[in-house]
Amino acid sequence: MSGINMKGGAAIALLSAMLFGLSTPLSKLMIGTVDPWLLAAMLYLASGCGLTLLRLAMRWRDGWQRSTAPREAPLQAADLPWLLAVIASGGVAAPVLLMFGLKVTPASNAALLLNLEGVFTLVLAWVVFRENVDRRLMVGAVALIAGACLLALPAGGNLAFGQASLAGVGLIAGACLCWAIDNNLTRKLSAADPMQITAAKGLVAGGVNLAIALGRGAHLPGPAALAGIGVIGFFCYGISLVLFVHALRHLGAARTGAYYATAPFIGAGIAILLLGESPTLFFLAAALLMALGLYLHLSEAHEHEHRHEALSHDHRHRHDAHHTHDHAPGDPAPDARGMHRHPHRHQSMTHRHRHFPDIHHQHQH
Repeated sequence: MSGINMKGGAAIALLSAMLFGLSTPLSKLMIGTVDPWLLAAMLYLASGCGLTLLRLAMRWRDGWQRSTAPREAPLQAADLPWLLAVIASGGVAAPVLLMFGLKVTPASNAALLLNLEGVFTLVLAWVVFRENVDRRLMVGAVALIAGACLLALPAGGNLAFGQASLAGVGLIAGACLCWAIDNNLTRKLSAADPMQITAAKGLVAGGVNLAIALGRGAHLPGPAALAGIGVIGFFCYGISLVLFVHALRHLGAARTGAYYATAPFIGAGIAILLLGESPTLFFLAAALLMALGLYLHLSEAHEHEHRHEALSHDHRHRHDAHHTHDHAPGDPAPDARGMHRHPHRHQSMTHRHRHFPDIHHQHQH
């Protein structure tokens, strides 16, 4: 792997999910006073600006030494098409669809509907990108979809979906599809610096949406609201996305999407506590179905004999069963945790162990 085992990759994905889960109820609090398009723009701009400042601070801490190799492999020119597609789908389109959907949808329902992102990610990873998806994952996906369908049914009570708010369900589902496309495309970039990827995404997507929002007549909110948006954007989108890219590196798109499905439950619980929304029977039934689907995903064990083809690439790693290469003169020495990065070559090998479709396990089944 890359210095982090599968449990470590899962922990990173779950922490990312926790941060993103906070974003739905907190954004709902802002919707009443901030234009949805402007809010989407400001959240991503805060993410991009915050991470850019953090990268500069890290460089300052390292003494701005040009001779010191970056901790992570930087983006290359060949990555640009993938990066632009990621920005367009996950940075420009998805947050705008979510904010407009959230405007007409209770935050707790909207949070649970975000489980569709994991389902769409899994389906795209399986059908388009040929990741292995077994029966257990597919049954889990069906349970998640069934829960989403329950949330879309009209029912009595505070969390009911009336005819008008069915549009909200469609908007949130559209956001989930855009993020699913983003997740699968980001996997192509996951060996590169996650902070650089996320900062670029935030700055470009946020700038584009800000120009559109101001062109539509939106007005910037006051200093207190801007500060709140900044905190939400930096932690719930910026830091969360950096962790998500790390998880993609170790787990692949389908499995990372499954772990990320904990975010909607966190968001729904906070919405009920923070916003005083009362769950209906449909809501509780949907939560149980989605919890079942999540359990089936998280309890998967994938192990078989597989062959690694020879591969040359560059990413942050420590020496383990997949990194047994020798060092060339001038290669950086490992840090205190044994981590370092440099271009290296993997020799062909065949072995058996539990694994996920990370950057070293792209084999066919």
